[in-house]
Amino acid sequence: MTSDAPNQEQQPTDDPEALKDEIRQTRDELGDTVEALAQKADVKAQAKQRIDEGKDQAKQRIDQGKDQLRDYGQQAQTQAKQVTEQAKQRPAAVAGVVGGLIALLLLVRIIRR
Repeated sequence: MTSDAPNQEQQPTDDPEALKDEIRQTRDELGDTVEALAQKADVKAQAKQRIDEGKDQAKQRIDQGKDQLRDYGQQAQTQAKQVTEQAKQRPAAVAGVVGGLIALLLLVRIIRR
């Protein structure tokens, strides 16, 4: 049975330059492999990286929350100004509503006794 697998060993060569190139290539590959294994084995560095990523995500969420709160605050101010302006335009209606609320509170208080 014959196989044309690309990772079959090649026939040795007598060319010194070819041998040197092959040795350099093998050293480079071995160095990359050792470096990759060292990174996988460095649990402390992996944990630190995950912690840093978590911190970054938390900072982003906090910033988003601050932006949302700022937007809600501005909306609330705008609505409060609108209500104030409407109340100024209709003081009798506002007085009626306030009077009704006071009467309701007094009624509730009398009923509870």
